[in-house]
Amino acid sequence: MDAVTLCECFARDGLQHEPAFIPTPAKRQLVERFAALGFKRVEATSYSNPKVVPQFADATPLLKSLERKSGVHYKATCANLRAVERALADLDAGFGANEISLLVSATEAHSQKNLNRSRAEQWQNIEEMARAAKGRFRLVGTVSVAFGCPFEGKVDPASVADDAQRFHSLGVEHVALGDTIGTATPAAVKAMFARVKGGTPIAHFHDTRGTGLVNYVAAYDAGVRYFDSSFGGVGGHPAKVKYGGGHTGNVSTEDLVNLFESMGIATGIDLDALLATAEFCEQVLGRELYGRVTRSGLNPLLKTR
Repeated sequence: MDAVTLCECFARDGLQHEPAFIPTPAKRQLVERFAALGFKRVEATSYSNPKVVPQFADATPLLKSLERKSGVHYKATCANLRAVERALADLDAGFGANEISLLVSATEAHSQKNLNRSRAEQWQNIEEMARAAKGRFRLVGTVSVAFGCPFEGKVDPASVADDAQRFHSLGVEHVALGDTIGTATPAAVKAMFARVKGGTPIAHFHDTRGTGLVNYVAAYDAGVRYFDSSFGGVGGHPAKVKYGGGHTGNVSTEDLVNLFESMGIATGIDLDALLATAEFCEQVLGRELYGRVTRSGLNPLLKTR
């Protein structure tokens, strides 16, 4: 069975709505530990406006302090042209991210609520950002609420496929489809990814209703080999846009790795160090998180498979 590439999202998506500022040295430990564990993609930070998202006011100092591992893509989220300019400045200084993400909402209402601009305005924004990047980063496009919107309900799969194709036309080959509120089903996942043609599709699902893992298996069956997750299931919504009772929840990395490896699907992750890293994430946040195998242990049959 084909191996998969996982992106660890704890240090960015996981921390974006934490009320307490996580010190930069702790973030550095997290990102370096994720890379050492075997993740080929790590969300390191966001070039968000510090006044809007104070958690990432240290984006540049963090990236400057990181000890990099060869072959790893360190991703930074960019919300606008100013963010891309900051990413370029850090890259010119010799310590920037080598992957940046660009975000669009699948619905008008979510775009207005989450990004404070219309879809048309956001697409214009993305076009400007893609041009400004000048091919110096691997670009990743994300379509939020691709499987259901908290404000508009059902989302037209054809529109999502069109968004993915629009990203491709701008040179954005990696496109993530986000199940932002955890409404996707395996059948919907297979049907959606069957519509998305070309490029490298990425699955970014939430476990709001306990369906994250089965949807990831459905995405794998549909040909997807790139997946996002976060230790302990942390993260999933901006601080000022809460839905699902404020708990949308990423899929727990430790649970996803355990499942894929139990299926004979190689993740490239060091299983011996996996749970210690999950526990370290809990120590950083000072609370027990949602990963099941952190409590139960990895599948014991993995050792004899």
